[in-house]
This record gives sequence, C-alpha cells and structure tokens, in this order.
Amino acid sequence: MAGSSRSDNQKRNAMSKPSDNFHIYDTTLRDGAQQEGLNLSVHDKLTIAKHLDDLGVGFIEGGWPGANPRDTEFFKRAAKEITFNHATIVAFGATRRAGVRAADDALLQALRDSQAPVVTLVAKSHDRHVELALKTDLKENLAMIRDSIKFLIEGGQRVFLDAEHFFDGYRDNRKYALEVVRTAADAGADVIALCDTNGGMLPDQISEITHEILSSTSARLGIHCHNDTGCAVANSLAAVSAGATHVQGTLNGYGERTGNADLVSIIANLQLKKKQQVLPEGKLEEAFRISHAVAEVTNVAPSARQPYVGISAFAHKAGLHASAIKVDPSLYQHEDPSSVGNDMRMLVSDMAGRASVELKSQELGVEIGSNKEAVSRVVERVKELEQRGYTFEAADASFELLLREEIDGQRAKFFTIKSWETVVDKNEAGEVSSRASITILARGRTLEATGNGNGPVNALDNALRSGLEQIYPELKRLELTDYKVRILEGNAGTDAVTRVLIETSNGESEWSTVGVHENVIMASAMALEEALTYGLLGMGTKPE
Repeated sequence: MAGSSRSDNQKRNAMSKPSDNFHIYDTTLRDGAQQEGLNLSVHDKLTIAKHLDDLGVGFIEGGWPGANPRDTEFFKRAAKEITFNHATIVAFGATRRAGVRAADDALLQALRDSQAPVVTLVAKSHDRHVELALKTDLKENLAMIRDSIKFLIEGGQRVFLDAEHFFDGYRDNRKYALEVVRTAADAGADVIALCDTNGGMLPDQISEITHEILSSTSARLGIHCHNDTGCAVANSLAAVSAGATHVQGTLNGYGERTGNADLVSIIANLQLKKKQQVLPEGKLEEAFRISHAVAEVTNVAPSARQPYVGISAFAHKAGLHASAIKVDPSLYQHEDPSSVGNDMRMLVSDMAGRASVELKSQELGVEIGSNKEAVSRVVERVKELEQRGYTFEAADASFELLLREEIDGQRAKFFTIKSWETVVDKNEAGEVSSRASITILARGRTLEATGNGNGPVNALDNALRSGLEQIYPELKRLELTDYKVRILEGNAGTDAVTRVLIETSNGESEWSTVGVHENVIMASAMALEEALTYGLLGMGTKPE
C-alpha cells in the first residue's frame, strides 16, 4: 500500500509539472532584481520563488551562484526549504573565461555546485561585444560557448543559452550571430534564447529574424525581451508566433531601465487570446493575487494600469460604458476579469450616470437599484460634490456613506465633533511637537480629549480616538494606514482648496474616505470622521 501511495504521488507530481513542449521561464529573481531601487534579501527571493511556483511557471531563474554570495545562499536554502510543485530552479552564469579551461573556471564550477538541474549560460552573439567587452576573438568566443555547455552537460545539468544582444548582432553580422546559435545547439544546449538586450527591436523585426533562424538551424529557440520601445510583450508574442517555444520575462515587468517583458501579460495573452495552455489548469486565475503579493515583497507599488492584473484593468468610469456593461459586461471588457483573478470596478465621478451608481451600489452590497429617486439624488450629489473638489474613485467608503444616507434619509451618526484645536511648537533645539484638543458629543455625553502626534493630523486623530474609545472601545482595532493630500486647482498657493484621502484598516480590511476644505486640518478632520463612522458601521455598532 505504501509503495502504491508513493507511486500515486509521483504521478500527481509529474502531471503538475508544465509540459516541456513550451516553456514559461521567469527571471524575476535575477534580471528583474536589477531594477533601480529593488533590493531583494535571500528571504525575499525564497518567498517570491514560492509565489512563482504557485503561479505554475515552468522555470525560475534564481540568480548567479558563485558570482553573488546572496545568490549562492539562495540556492543552498532553496534546495532545503522549498518543494517545487511546478517549477524547475535554474542557475544563471556566463561561459568560461577566454583562455581558461572550462574545468578550471571557478564560476562554471560554482554553477555545477549549485545543484540546480538547469543552467542558463549567457554568451556574446554580437561580434563587437566579443571584441570590445570580452576582449577576445570571434573563434575563441565560439570555443567558450561549446566548452562551457559540454562541461555542464557532462556534470548532469540541462543547459539553456541566452544569446546576448542577438538581434543587434544579427543586424550587424548575420553570419556570426547564426554561428553562435549553431555552435550552442551542436554542443547540446536545449534552448537558445534570442535576447533583445537593448530592447530596441519592434515586433515585425523580431518575427522576421526568429523565422530566419528557425529556417537556418535545427535549434530550439526562446525569446528574451526588454521593454525600451514599449514592445517587450508584443515582441515576445511575435517570436512565439514565429516558432519560439520558450519565453522569458519577469513578474510585473520588473527589470533595469524600462523593465523586462511582463510575464503575466504574456501568459494571459497566450492562454486567453491564443488559446494556448501554458500554465497548469486553474493557475491563471491566481495571477492577480500573486502579482500583488510579489509587489508587497519587492516594496514596489503595483501599477494600477497594468494589463490584466492592475486594479484599474477592468475599472469603468464613463456613464455610457456603465450603461452598456449593465446589459452585458463584454461590451466594454475584452476578457472576464475573473479569468486572471481580478474584478470589475465601477468608478463614480462627475461622469457618472444612473447605471454607474446602480452597478457601484451592487459592488458595495448596498441595494438601491429599485429606488430610482434615490439613484437620481446620488447622481446629482456626486456631480455637485466633485465640482467642489471631492473624488469618490479612491474613496469607496465615503461613497457608501453617501449612498446609505440617500436610502435612509439621514446620515449614520455615532458622534459629532463640536470643536477642535491644534498646536505645533518648535523649541530651541529644533524639535517639533504637535498637540490637539477636541470636544465631541456622543451618546448624549460631551467628551473632551487631547492627543499628541508627529504632526497636527496625527495629533487630532489620537485625540479623537482617545475621546471616542470611552464609548466605543471597539475603535482600538482601527488604524490609520495612509494619508494623502492634494492641492486642487483654483486659488493659488496656500489659499487653494485641499483634498485629503485617508486609508483606515481594522486588521482585516481597508477603506478610504475623503475630505475637502480650504484648511488642510479641517479636510483631514472630515475624512477622519467618515473613516471612524464607516468602521463602526462595519463592526455592527448601532448609530445614534
């Protein structure tokens, strides 16, 4: 029975591995980590590797063992700490040095010692790079490629080759670039990835050259694109259409300069548009979650407008769009958002019509659709408030309070701020302190409280909570997590109208509220009041 169980597990593991007929190859941990301002610890890399495996990619390039101590440690720890269900870990490195035997090259030996089942070698395919960067001759570069591949294969590792600067090299010296591909294939490299290292190619050029290489060699080709022309995803898809069966990229398009090809967009386009299953069944639906989880680890704010997985990818603002979407979402959406784990969002603004409000109320779980008079009132109030500087696109909680007010005929109220005062002092030592005092009316009681903070808004927030927690102790769960101020168009300088957006969390969910006033502290107080009101409603507290 035990033997049968092991056999079943082996079969399940084999079935969960992506097919070798087409490779999704992720280089977030190596090429993506070269992005300006992105600095990954070994723990970060291990965490991201687990997420990538959850997505179902075929190969995860972990870094350059031997050349980078952090990457050497990553491979040691990954072997002990991660059981990959879908992906194969890949070590990255360079061909042997000029004039050095492969067996004597310390970095090649480090690739062997990494115990990674696959190694990707980077090699020069542009003649000028060989002569100017490597400072060797073209014949020796071919020998370096051949010797390095054979050395690693003899050690039991599978080898891919990244032909660096291939497209630029092919344009300048076709014969030599082609010879690099043939040499690598003859030496036993499973895949030769053609690299648009400078990111300057366009889709028609990529397609034409990929087709020419396939017609001239027996090599299996891959593609590795950078986004300097904004065409990295399109270039990758062009290469696949021309016959490449291995595509490299990074999650969220991380990478130096303008980044690498965004692997999420490539995968989604292949599966949803080309109907080519490149991830294990059911994994594409994890794309939104994993994209944002990795963004948290990298501490790089995700792009709201990222195709497929950006929070604005399926967001609709125009009233005309909302009217059509109410009939059939596909009229203004190229795909079902759930196919990548995303959601449709309705943005309420001065462009909103009845359909926008009705759909947004459904999204928020507030029933208003049958109350046509309330819908009309909400539309008019939104337009009037946005004229004064409010925005509800990023303040769903404020909009929900407005909705409920129009349905119930009155605003949910737990307290009233009667008065407040803030003081900011700077002493002779240059230290700045902020204090606030506040008077609140709640449950028939007048409460007076004070608070200190690192600024007047923080002090006011602390004073407000200090007073209200005497009646609503549940407010201790709430925390202000983000605070944004924008000076609106209108009066110049310090006389301008100010809009404040506040984000609050109860440890389980977050919500945003807005306040607008000529005085930034007053705008902040308005947003704070709505934030606490919404939080109390969400916790089931009964309003006055």
